[in-house]
Amino acid sequence: QVQLVESGGGLVQAGGSLRLSCAASGSIVSIGHMGWYRQAPGKQRELVAGITSGGNTNYAESVKGRFTISRDNAKNMVHLQMNSLKPEDTAVYYCRALVGVQPTYQYWGQGTQVTVSS
Repeated sequence: QVQLVESGGGLVQAGGSLRLSCAASGSIVSIGHMGWYRQAPGKQRELVAGITSGGNTNYAESVKGRFTISRDNAKNMVHLQMNSLKPEDTAVYYCRALVGVQPTYQYWGQGTQVTVSS
């Protein structure tokens, strides 16, 4: 079993910054893709940013140039630096990790609230 624990959410004014972190622990053989997703009230969960074990990244169009995803493979952690935050970034942010190879399992964190006030 693998546990993902997020931290770093909170309340910030528009234009401000937050840094989210996600730490994976447990029976980890290898972690592949890691990503940050978010879900706003009444909306579907969406991918915000993802990063492979080799460091290749992808971002939602709405956050490109403002958010940066990074990971520390030695510590089994992934981070999301969020700058120039907007009220529409308000959501619960979830960390997801793909663990293992054949089979590969998907794990989710419990979520952390990010609220951006205007």
